[in-house]
Amino acid sequence: MSVRLLLAALAAIVATQPAAAENSSRPNFLVIVADDLGYSDIGAFGGEIATPNLDAIATSGLRLTGFHTAPTCSPTRSMLLSGTDNHRAGLGSMAELLAPNQKGQPGHEGYLRPQVASLAELLSANGYRTLLSGKWHLGVTPGQDPHARGFQHSFALLQGGHNHFGRGISTDPAKGYTYTQDGKVLSALPDGFYSSDYFATKLIEELKTSGKGTEGKKPFFAYLAFTAPHWPLQAPKEDIAKYRGRYDAGFEVLRAQRLKRQAELGLLDPAVAAHEPVLRKGGWDSLTAEQKRVASRDMEIYAAMVDRLDQNVGRVIAELKRTGQYDNTVILFLADNGAEGMDLTATEMAGIGKLAAGADNSFDNRGAATSYVGYGPGWAQAGTAPSWLVKAYAAEGGTRTVSFINYKGFKRQGIANAFLSVADVVPTFLNLAHVPDPQGSFAGRQVEPIRGKSWVPYLSETADRVYAPGDSIGTELFGSRALRQGDWKITDIGDGEWRLFNLAEDPGETHDLSLEHPDRKRQLIAAWDAYAKDVGVILPDQRIYQP
Repeated sequence: MSVRLLLAALAAIVATQPAAAENSSRPNFLVIVADDLGYSDIGAFGGEIATPNLDAIATSGLRLTGFHTAPTCSPTRSMLLSGTDNHRAGLGSMAELLAPNQKGQPGHEGYLRPQVASLAELLSANGYRTLLSGKWHLGVTPGQDPHARGFQHSFALLQGGHNHFGRGISTDPAKGYTYTQDGKVLSALPDGFYSSDYFATKLIEELKTSGKGTEGKKPFFAYLAFTAPHWPLQAPKEDIAKYRGRYDAGFEVLRAQRLKRQAELGLLDPAVAAHEPVLRKGGWDSLTAEQKRVASRDMEIYAAMVDRLDQNVGRVIAELKRTGQYDNTVILFLADNGAEGMDLTATEMAGIGKLAAGADNSFDNRGAATSYVGYGPGWAQAGTAPSWLVKAYAAEGGTRTVSFINYKGFKRQGIANAFLSVADVVPTFLNLAHVPDPQGSFAGRQVEPIRGKSWVPYLSETADRVYAPGDSIGTELFGSRALRQGDWKITDIGDGEWRLFNLAEDPGETHDLSLEHPDRKRQLIAAWDAYAKDVGVILPDQRIYQP
């Protein structure tokens, strides 16, 4: 062999060594999403509900107090899996709630567009096994199923909500709740089905099945998307019984207790004002004795749902520890939006009021499979404390959600206050997995560029923020709008009025600074206009969603 050929061969060997080492060190990823969970619901964020498994992960990792999502579920999920704005991912509005002027418009398809490369597609193409169990809500046709969007193993509820005990299943998405297994529509669910239990069970099965043979040598990306505690509030009787009488003092007392606990945990400066709840029908004292009794029971059911979710997170974590995968797994937990403040008995949203009216919502049956209840704005605003408003609003109460991340490889621990976006998950995971940014092209098709930013420098403490003070991050849904630049934010809750806040001084959005800083307000409005034009916002010509 000539010297030139020998050197070339040695160079080829050396070149392969870093790649092999890099592949062997790539972490697993587990993303756990809770549906409509309030910011303060779990113990590690100030709540009284028993969540020991979530609390253990949160307190041994990094609590993300500045994590933000879209105002509701499917837009958030589109950003989580695409790394771009929901208007570019196809969920400029929810499929079920498109305004007449939005129907048929680009970016408002109501499903995850083929013009984005999903995180599952990107990781699957780069040596990961990809698993999903739970809520999908990003399309109901075969070509929009998670199996068609990069998940090699999947058990999925295609719609946004369902009966937690499995009633109403249908093979036709237009006629009922539809579930698929690896892309195949299921005609029945097993006896004893309860959503949180079964979603955890199926993910554990997928981990076991995919963990065998050659496939088992690959790292995994697992996506566990609970539907709890989304309405209808339904839970096993034994879990509801744990909370009997716990909420008899009412939602205002609960909110005060949680704010006090947040301050004790270092999550909240007690000197900073929290936003007062917006209670159009009055506070706890305006309720009759019977209304209080029913409202307390509804919160007991809600707490039971969160408790049961936590139990099932514990089962998944136990499986990771049993197989020795826990220490090499990045665990990200988040709620998909703020707590749900809708009054199901009063809403005009199609079908919901009818379902609630037709159910057996008698006191003793509340929480059962045949009931259909929510818990309303009072409890929801205890859940979003100290923020303003709830799900569906671009206020902090709708978009600042409970979240934490845990991995032994991260240097930053404790509590992180930096602004973060759900769109950042894709670039962060790609960075950790040593997968290159697709740069607008994937699998022979043009795809949307990734707009989020990697957290890796921040997590490694080589940077003290993810977004620079001049970066503009906008959001819009149902006509409610916001834009953030550093500590400054403009918020329109859907009434067409821009309000200006400094979130460093006023995280509860309690004091409108429009008159004090008119130039700043004009600057942010101009930035929002540029954002809206860039991503293709189409403001609805009529308000479809009335929380």
